[in-house]
Amino acid sequence: MTSQTEPLAKHVHLELWGVNEDVLNDPQRLEQILKNAAAAARCEVLGSVAHQFQPQGASVVVLVAESHLSIHTWPERQYAAADILTCGNTLPEAGVRSIVAELLPASWSTEIYNRGVTPLKK
Repeated sequence: MTSQTEPLAKHVHLELWGVNEDVLNDPQRLEQILKNAAAAARCEVLGSVAHQFQPQGASVVVLVAESHLSIHTWPERQYAAADILTCGNTLPEAGVRSIVAELLPASWSTEIYNRGVTPLKK
C-alpha cells in the first residue's frame, strides 16, 4: 500500500440551528440553495434528487463531478444537517458560506475532515 499524505478530498459537515421552518420544508428551494453552494464551491453539477417527507422535512442530494452536497432537515426543530464532500480544485468553505447566507441560521458550526489520508501506523 502506498502512503497518501495529501488528502484526496475534503468533507465538511455543517450543523444549522434556528432556520426558518418553511424553508426547511421546501425541497425545491433547498435544491436551489445546494446548487448555488455547488457553484460557489467551483463544482460541476451533474444532477440532483429532492424528497419531501410527511408530515414534514426534506432531504436533498446534489451530485457534482467532484462528489456531492446534501442536506437533511427537521423543520419542527428548526434544524438542518448538511455536508459538502469535494475533491480537486474546489472551495467547499465557499459552499458553506453560500448555504449559511441563504438559510440564515441563528447559529451554525462545521467540522472538516480530510478524506483519503493514510493513517499513521500504530
